[in-house]
Amino acid sequence: MKMKFSFVAAAVAAVIGSSVAAEELKFANFTPPFHTINASVIELMNSEVSAATGGALTVRGYHGGELGAGPVEQYVRVLQGVADVGWGLPGYTSSQFGKTMIAELPGAIDDGVPGYIGLLAAYNDHLAGEFPGVKTLALWTSEPNVMIMRNKEIHSPADLAGLKIRVAGATAAEVAVALGATPVQMPISEVYNALQTGLIDGVFTGSSTLIDFKLDEVADAIILGAPLGRLSFFTVMTQAKYDSLPADQQAAIDAVAGEVLSKSAEEAWYATADASLEAARADSKNVMVDLTADEIAAFSAAIQGVVDAYVASVDGAAALAAMRGE
Repeated sequence: MKMKFSFVAAAVAAVIGSSVAAEELKFANFTPPFHTINASVIELMNSEVSAATGGALTVRGYHGGELGAGPVEQYVRVLQGVADVGWGLPGYTSSQFGKTMIAELPGAIDDGVPGYIGLLAAYNDHLAGEFPGVKTLALWTSEPNVMIMRNKEIHSPADLAGLKIRVAGATAAEVAVALGATPVQMPISEVYNALQTGLIDGVFTGSSTLIDFKLDEVADAIILGAPLGRLSFFTVMTQAKYDSLPADQQAAIDAVAGEVLSKSAEEAWYATADASLEAARADSKNVMVDLTADEIAAFSAAIQGVVDAYVASVDGAAALAAMRGE
């Protein structure tokens, strides 16, 4: 009986010991768990690091702002260690990410070239200084921005004159001003209500938001083809937390960081965008405006000079060249 007790006690001790040894990284997600970020980044990161460490290191998503609801503060939450990992948009704190946001400008990275490739190419020499106190795990861009409008059909820059357009950050604001619109900067989580109530007339953003933030419910016109740039995103980890991990767990994170996570995220954004547009076209309440070549040319002429002016304002010529592989 005594031997049996000792065996059970030893087994229980082993289980307790293994659970104590396991490390969970808290990943802050200000969006619901159905958002594209979950499967493409959070679940992928957990799967890869858990497999590489035999379950000694895992990643758990805390969704819907469980670790803090404000989208604008996500970087700070990671920096302060409230979360171990988090994601966000540089545009929400544009002044911090001046050079990183060059990737958002129309034509900064050629259409058809993945944004994450340009961002990662420029990171070490030109962008790293904009990410203090963290280990950058992924950088990527969205699909091209479109206009998502409420009660407004847009065919020319003149149609935007005086309209209140939500933008994510400084680069999109420059584009909106060049087109004659009034930019209104707000987190994407506030756009649904702002469109529904008429606080804004529309938004420049990726079409993936039609699904990820249900903007299809409050918008009725989607305008495609104008050169509006794209959005940029980051996933970062508290540097102190990374430094505290044993070498094998750091190696597991390093193996998935960079191109693996960035590529997964960007491809997922595009997939959601494609599904969003397919659903929008199938919905009879929507007006889908595919701009003609002449209409696109008018938008291009209106924003001519925006890229050069912004790049000069952030001393970003070298960063832009790196993003373009020059």
